Amino acid sequence: MPKPIEKLLLLTVDFITIQLAFWGLLQLRTSLHLFAVPGGLMQLQVSLVIYVYWLLLFLFFGLYQSWYTQSRFDETISVFKAIAFGTLLILLLTAEPERDLSQPPTIGRLMILSYFALMVFCVASGRLILHTAQRKLLQAGVGQRNTLIIGWNGKSKRLADKIKQFPALGYRVVGFITLKPEETGKTHNGLSVLGSLDDLGRLVRRQKVEEVILSLGQLPQKRVMHVIGLCDEQPVHIKIEPELYHVVMGQARTQQIYGFPLIEINPQIMPAWERRVKRMLDIVFAILFLLLLLPVMLITAMLIKLDSRGPVLFNQQRVGKNGKLFTIYKFRTMIKDAEKYTGPVWAEKSDPRITRMGRFMRKVRLDEFPQCINVLKGDMSLVGPRPERPYFVEKLKQEYPYYTRRLKVQPGITGWAQVKGEYDTSVENVREKLQYDLYYIENMSLRMDIRIMLYTVFVMLRFKGQ
Repeated sequence: MPKPIEKLLLLTVDFITIQLAFWGLLQLRTSLHLFAVPGGLMQLQVSLVIYVYWLLLFLFFGLYQSWYTQSRFDETISVFKAIAFGTLLILLLTAEPERDLSQPPTIGRLMILSYFALMVFCVASGRLILHTAQRKLLQAGVGQRNTLIIGWNGKSKRLADKIKQFPALGYRVVGFITLKPEETGKTHNGLSVLGSLDDLGRLVRRQKVEEVILSLGQLPQKRVMHVIGLCDEQPVHIKIEPELYHVVMGQARTQQIYGFPLIEINPQIMPAWERRVKRMLDIVFAILFLLLLLPVMLITAMLIKLDSRGPVLFNQQRVGKNGKLFTIYKFRTMIKDAEKYTGPVWAEKSDPRITRMGRFMRKVRLDEFPQCINVLKGDMSLVGPRPERPYFVEKLKQEYPYYTRRLKVQPGITGWAQVKGEYDTSVENVREKLQYDLYYIENMSLRMDIRIMLYTVFVMLRFKGQ
């Protein structure tokens, strides 16, 4: 089913089941004659407040991510963990340490534990019913995702047959893509070879493809990585057969349903709740930096104007997440129209175009502070791979096919490559930086972000910027 409808159904089911748990608790309290039950209007208001509480918690725990063909057992475990955390939070917020530690549990505390059991039963049951209905629809061919298989060999044909055998997997194979253009037009059980790798983008758009499965047989690692790089440029989910796992070890996650193993490339390593906390911290710290550093930034702007002719701020087109172009803001560190005669080039360590004030700003990373505006706009994060110019992105994609993986995450003001690697002065320099960026993407976490920010402060205090 379409993602908006899937999310709406899930939200509706959760709303109903959370309300059922609340009204069930009220009935329990009434039947035991333990507490006075408030009036109808008050009950409705309390129930809505409680729903908002659980909605926020479920969002942080990633319970509204796409659960397409997800294991029902895994779903139940995720629900249990979220509700357990939420109940523990309620217990802590309502705790009275002296009484709770010195006396047996009160009826009120036991009621909270009863509410926990009701929540787990109602929410898990509701989602289980919705999951089961989804599986039945998939088996009937409703809601399956259009899928391309890249590869034309015995294994890719058997893969197509197996997918057809298990419609509840949710894949609808629309055809094959071959690595050899001369094989275009061949067929297997009603499925055709639709084209070669050069036709990938056109076929994804025309066939409305959402999933790509790689079944390439025995190919050199460099060739496999090139194919993955091409797929990475498209708005599709990428999966491979287990035989290719050694090629992308550490960059993949196994998905197995009905004993059907597929390996997902570039899964979201950072949980949904961490991504939301990361965005919240980005906004909070960006506002704090802009307010606290406003006097410093005003003085910096005056010194830039006194040091050389030209505007205070430098803006430039950069490539952001998923290839989206945005305008980046920095304090100007070079002479006006620095690339007027040279075209796009990387700055060198002793670049004569850098002004005296610009050299100092680069040493302490002061030139990057206006990018807090980009963070507030949502174009950037505080931590992530540095955004590059479109000219260099195209150049680097040719040199390193897997470079596009950097575009799957939000670019940042600082990153692991900036605190560990050298300054970019050539395409060759980028190879090492790319390894650092890929390491960050594969190990994204709030802990990693905090570590990078501490490293960045250390670099600034030691004047290690370039």
